Amino acid sequence: MRGLPLGCELKLKGSLKLRSPKRPVRVSEVKVPRVINAYCPRCRAYTEHAVALYKHGRRRALAEGERRYARKKEGYGSKRKPEQKRFAKVTKKQVLKLTCKRCGYILHRKGVRAKRFEIVEVVKR
Repeated sequence: MRGLPLGCELKLKGSLKLRSPKRPVRVSEVKVPRVINAYCPRCRAYTEHAVALYKHGRRRALAEGERRYARKKEGYGSKRKPEQKRFAKVTKKQVLKLTCKRCGYILHRKGVRAKRFEIVEVVKR
């Protein structure tokens, strides 16, 4: 898979048939090493990066989007858009946050859809 760093272990669910490129393979569990080698644009070299899962920050009440949403929501009636009855997706895409160990530069690696995402310690032999 393209979005995963090297050294990741995948546990596939169901059959292992090759599918067309438009239909992705369902992944139930992904194991990602705690430290990976990746390109750092600030160092301009491949360095070791610490891997963590990206977590979004707290929403700010005074942000422009929040104020606009509150303005459209006020008055009679409830929400400005209809509430979704059921979810289309079962899982969310997990984004990896890579922190360069040399300079501290943080970059995000594209998300992968998986039921369980695990960051493991890799033992070098």
